[in-house]
Amino acid sequence: MVWLALAGAAVPASAGEVHVAVAANFTEPAKEIAAAFRRRTGNDAVLSFGSSGAFYTQIAQGAPFEVFLSADNERPAKAEQDGLAVPGTRFTYAVGTLALYSTRPGLVDQGGGILRRGTFDKIAIADPLLAPYGTAAMETMGKLGVTAKLRPKLVKGGSITQTYQFVATGAAEIGFVAYSQIARVPGGSRWIVPAKFHAPIEQQAVLLRTGAADRAAISFMKFLKSPAAGAIIRKYGYALAR
Repeated sequence: MVWLALAGAAVPASAGEVHVAVAANFTEPAKEIAAAFRRRTGNDAVLSFGSSGAFYTQIAQGAPFEVFLSADNERPAKAEQDGLAVPGTRFTYAVGTLALYSTRPGLVDQGGGILRRGTFDKIAIADPLLAPYGTAAMETMGKLGVTAKLRPKLVKGGSITQTYQFVATGAAEIGFVAYSQIARVPGGSRWIVPAKFHAPIEQQAVLLRTGAADRAAISFMKFLKSPAAGAIIRKYGYALAR
């Protein structure tokens, strides 16, 4: 697990701190949002990045998070149902986009034809049991009718970050990643998977019971809905909920 303490100029003694569990695909925008949050409020956001499934398990076991930014809508809803989150605080902060990516120019074609041809040794996906982007990848392959053909070639990452690393390092020639991970990466080849190929990737946030009375946690949730945060989210290739 990677922890990031956001440092900065001196802040008022009354400044607070909120611990946020962040889905791995949202790493870069979360860092920028946390920095903007600190500038705006004087509060610090301490961010931890990983898979949504692993985070849910940790939260259920008492991990010290006040806010959960999941890569799906199922786990925040389950947190509410299981009494781990504050009812009525759950909302969609970003809508993700799936992409098929390779560092090799010309390898990935539009329409995902390479998946039907299968002219590669390994394809990376996030573990669908842990990461919604992995679920979307499996749904996409199912829609294209290539699941059985490609199953022996699958390399599963424990998070979408690890999945991207498999592709970036050449451990897999191609992989299904979050578009936000490659939106600002030049070169390579990519196919932006149409939304019709999988269920919407609605990424939801929820205030956890541990943060119910925490001013910094409540303030962070409010800031996440602000135009300033929305601009950052869009910059990294996400859509906002309508």
